[in-house]
Amino acid sequence: MDATLLDRLMFTLCLVIGFATIVRGQYETNQWPNRSTIVHLFEWKWNDVADECERFLAPKGYAGVQVSPPTENAIVYEPKRPWWERYQPISYNLVTRSGTEQQFADMVRRCNKVGVRIYVDLVINHMAGATANGGTGGSRGNAAKMEFPAIPYGRNDFHDPCSIKDYSNAWEVRNCQLVGLPDLNQRSQWTRDRIVDLMNKFINLGVAGFRVDAAKHMWPEDLRAIYARVENLNASHGFKEGTRPFIAQEVIDLGGEGISKNEYTDLGTVTEFRFSAEIGRAFRGGNLLKWLKSWGPEWGFLPSDRALVFVDNHDNQRGHGAGGADILTYKQPKGYKMASAFMLAHPYGNTRVMSSFAFDGSDQGPPQDAAGNLISPSIRPDGSCGNGWICEHRWRQIYNMVGFRNVVATTKLSGWWDNGNQQIAFCRERKGFVAFNLDSVELNKDLQTCLPAGTYCDVISGNLNRGTCTGKQIIVQPNGFAKVIIPADAEDGIIAIHIAAKL
Repeated sequence: MDATLLDRLMFTLCLVIGFATIVRGQYETNQWPNRSTIVHLFEWKWNDVADECERFLAPKGYAGVQVSPPTENAIVYEPKRPWWERYQPISYNLVTRSGTEQQFADMVRRCNKVGVRIYVDLVINHMAGATANGGTGGSRGNAAKMEFPAIPYGRNDFHDPCSIKDYSNAWEVRNCQLVGLPDLNQRSQWTRDRIVDLMNKFINLGVAGFRVDAAKHMWPEDLRAIYARVENLNASHGFKEGTRPFIAQEVIDLGGEGISKNEYTDLGTVTEFRFSAEIGRAFRGGNLLKWLKSWGPEWGFLPSDRALVFVDNHDNQRGHGAGGADILTYKQPKGYKMASAFMLAHPYGNTRVMSSFAFDGSDQGPPQDAAGNLISPSIRPDGSCGNGWICEHRWRQIYNMVGFRNVVATTKLSGWWDNGNQQIAFCRERKGFVAFNLDSVELNKDLQTCLPAGTYCDVISGNLNRGTCTGKQIIVQPNGFAKVIIPADAEDGIIAIHIAAKL
């Protein structure tokens, strides 16, 4: 073979291998061993996130935090400082109502130190559409002229203005303006360079990865080029040398549109909105729980390692995005806790828990004082939150199921049982067992738990505390069976036990 041709082939092979390595790494969450689940601390201040990592998230086994966009955003007064102003960047300076760049860096350092990784909500599809009041760091912009001098971006860095009218038209969805927001042209080298610089800035500060907002509205080949240039994670924050950042891309796809979630799975994980809609439908009683036996790709979901899954997120809990009336939120506490417990007990997907603030309207912003400053969550004696914060991640039924997921992490689902209707149970091999009752009659049956004989604490109704159960006890017989009783009107409708909660 000609030497020049051989050299070219070897060079091409090296590029292919190198790129394959980069892409493969985008699925790894980069979390500490024996931990799982990201919690979205929506609109929290950086100092409060750091405190929560140290006092609660690390001790309870949470693996990471998705933080709200840290880039400077436009100030919106009407309606009064809505949540969505965070998704209107006016510069790439790291100053928001959540804090300064120094406070962000300190948060990342403190959380990494206790084994809780930080994932940045990254807004790179567009810039702010509301620029009259400037930004949270004092920067100015002009949306009409597509000028954002603090970056700087100018008219040539954006697509030509047009509105998305037809979601079956992929070109329109990716090149036109989402709700009037100036649409960045990621094909532009200058634009790519600025985005890569921003992502590398976060990497240098020690983050573990990104949730890429509105990925559906960007061309996959442009994102591929951008991700490939992002640096490996910062080893000084405890990551292994050569580790790639985790990527979770927001692609809303319930089917029937011109863009498929499958177009993005070779780049990183994708937000599986169909999971959110279907789990809500099931635990609202719109689909029989017995059908959950085949839960996973057979339901039209992505492969498990490609999916970021959740019961609700900051968009669809407000009626935006996908799922409509099927979505469960903190406002339906029993169904929400049951759906969350099922998600955390089942082996499918990379799990994320929502942590909300209370809201009555879809635009309502986080708890804030008269000047628009964020009010920190207060922590009550029982561990719940005050000052207008819901903090679902502090609900016992949720944080104990995060612990359950950690205990059973290496196991497969086994021993499925159902009553042909709205009562189900299953094992995670010999490490855990859960049962659910959404039926109109009591669940009262001897069920196979797959666990060693002994007395276990039900982690839904209480905790294992100093050798005793603060909630229900479940006695497993030598043959693995246990009497499981869940009344139809039970507060939570769940029982969960695992080997780390055995007396």
